[in-house]
Amino acid sequence: MKESVVVGLLLLVGLSCFIGDPSASRSFISSASAASLSTTSTSTPFASYNYTVTLTTSMGMIVIGLFDDMPITTGNFRNLTQLGYYDGTIFHRVVHNFVIQGGDLSGKGIVVPTIPDELPNKHSNVRGSVAMAKTSQPNSATSQFYINLVNNTHLDTNYSVFGQVVQGMDVVDSIGSVQTDVNDRPVQNVTVNTARLQAIPEYTTWVFLALFMVAALFALMIHKKTRAKEHVNHVYFP
Repeated sequence: MKESVVVGLLLLVGLSCFIGDPSASRSFISSASAASLSTTSTSTPFASYNYTVTLTTSMGMIVIGLFDDMPITTGNFRNLTQLGYYDGTIFHRVVHNFVIQGGDLSGKGIVVPTIPDELPNKHSNVRGSVAMAKTSQPNSATSQFYINLVNNTHLDTNYSVFGQVVQGMDVVDSIGSVQTDVNDRPVQNVTVNTARLQAIPEYTTWVFLALFMVAALFALMIHKKTRAKEHVNHVYFP
């Protein structure tokens, strides 16, 4: 009974440590992991994501990991997501075997200030990567973004890559295959119903929690063995 109470208390302590502060969390995902989740290839050997954004579209769900080493571009996308600006927008441009593009807020009457380019790129415009769209002028990105359907590394010198699709690349491919008009606009709207930001729990916290629980169970096992030995060594007289 006492052992069960101790285990319960240890679990509560461990979970409280695990929950922690999500705003300070970090998760590292290798290129192999990203590829297995999104069937993409990436030239980024070790990508670090603090946050993901889940796009719930009319054709399915897309989860984007936001690179934490692109503070301006990632910060802009994160802030616009938190404000709900992307809700109800559409993928207004689809170029087969190239990109799908969304995030145009002009239809909602929202004007977003331009942000500086974060160049040279720390990441590459490979299949499944996410970057800011802009005009031909430098530092002209606002809210529009695109997802690469194929490796488009020739874009690396001009367009800041800030994320990677980690789930739902099949949905991206489906959007990339819709029928379009002469202006590359889908004949039927593909809508982003909602865009939601999530913090990723720190991977080191998982390791700490696992080690903590192993140590706690090991301590309980030693305690039980010690008590068993004490019981055997007692001599009882009638």
